[in-house]
Amino acid sequence: MKKALVIGATGGTGAAITEELVKRGVETIVFGRSRQKLEQLVHRLGNPAHVRIQTGDAFRSEDIVAASGGADVMFHCANVPYHEMESRLIPLGESVMRAAGQLGIKVVVMDGIYPYGKSQMDEVTEEHPKRPHTRKGKTRLAYEQMLFSYSWARERLMIVRLPDYYGPTANEASYLGSTLDAIAKGRMAFFIGNMSIPREYVYLPDAAAMVVELASKEDTYGENWNIPGSGTISGKDIVRIAQQAAGVKKPVLALGKIGLSLLGLGVPVMKEIVEMLYLTTEPLRLSRKKYETRIGPIVSTAFEEGIAATVREIRRSL
Repeated sequence: MKKALVIGATGGTGAAITEELVKRGVETIVFGRSRQKLEQLVHRLGNPAHVRIQTGDAFRSEDIVAASGGADVMFHCANVPYHEMESRLIPLGESVMRAAGQLGIKVVVMDGIYPYGKSQMDEVTEEHPKRPHTRKGKTRLAYEQMLFSYSWARERLMIVRLPDYYGPTANEASYLGSTLDAIAKGRMAFFIGNMSIPREYVYLPDAAAMVVELASKEDTYGENWNIPGSGTISGKDIVRIAQQAAGVKKPVLALGKIGLSLLGLGVPVMKEIVEMLYLTTEPLRLSRKKYETRIGPIVSTAFEEGIAATVREIRRSL
């Protein structure tokens, strides 16, 4: 991988991928709609000489092509508002794939665990049957089927699947990101779902390191890859670690179906989360076997360290 194009570079996963590419000295093009946000990202990374800013709309394949600048790998980190997933996710993916087809470059697509649906397995492998029972899960499965339906892309595309994630760049981009952001800023926070049942989370810098490592190899494309976290942890323990790092203890309220539905009257995205609450009581954990067998050890930051680092970074930016 000599040059990379990061679509949606200012989002949670995009910013983490960009930072990892910069660390590795990979020439990188950051792409997004807001030049101001892109400039802020590049400034935070120390204005490295091997990073270039390009603005455009990821829904316009011609904008992506114009921004590509000879990149040989494209990281598709762009997303759509949660409540618009059913109508806009696949058109976004189609735009990215049209651009990739014109450019003839490899594509790494960031995705999540929704297509698996409910699972009785201790750990879900990449080969586990996908039987989604929710609207968003079915949309995500249709998205995967669309991505791999392009015969020209089958050997040049990979989907990397992350569980819930957190980290300095996550903020409101994840369930846990908004919780840690509020705790770090000394505000009352909400925690989505059951706070007693341990669930899997991945620290975004760890995820980015594993994703970029996969993208740098030639024999990893044409497949799905799990990007597992460092284990499971309960919401109560997350809050304890975060509050200790922040030095502030404001109330943290758990939101279940009723609370989310009520908030959804004013904030549509909250109502949309309700159907995914099963993942907070029947958590799904990703198998690390394939990555460890073919690539090497999982990059794993302990929760105590990762959560504290996230809170400190948010507080430094205030």
